[in-house]
Amino acid sequence: MFVGSYPLRLDEKGRLALPVRFRDQVADGMVIKKGQERCVYGLTMARVAEQSAAMAAMAPSDTARARMAARMSFGSMVEIEPDKTGRITIPASLREYAGLDRDVVVVGVDTRFEIWDATNWEAYVAELEAAYADLESEGMPTLS
Repeated sequence: MFVGSYPLRLDEKGRLALPVRFRDQVADGMVIKKGQERCVYGLTMARVAEQSAAMAAMAPSDTARARMAARMSFGSMVEIEPDKTGRITIPASLREYAGLDRDVVVVGVDTRFEIWDATNWEAYVAELEAAYADLESEGMPTLS
């Protein structure tokens, strides 16, 4: 499980030192890909296999929406292996997609982590934090 928020910095080559708590989970390889709200998702290889099985089980699978989702999801994936110091290199195409320049925030979101431009993350939180605080929990599992 990936949890927590970590303000970090990309170096000039687009490398990011992953939070220490995440490193064991991705030591055997991982993928990064385009995420919603213009961030980059980080997934373990096991999670990618689960995602593939879930997409295959969706019906109908041959619709324009399903094809678009599969193309955007799997087509943007980049298999990477962290180096000995826990760094990953984020390709220029994904940095551009998410607007990643120097200051980033890595956010643990249960089965994945997200890499956000720090300014975009702050704006996202500022916009939605009040709505989250007022969210009804009926019908939703809670962590309390």
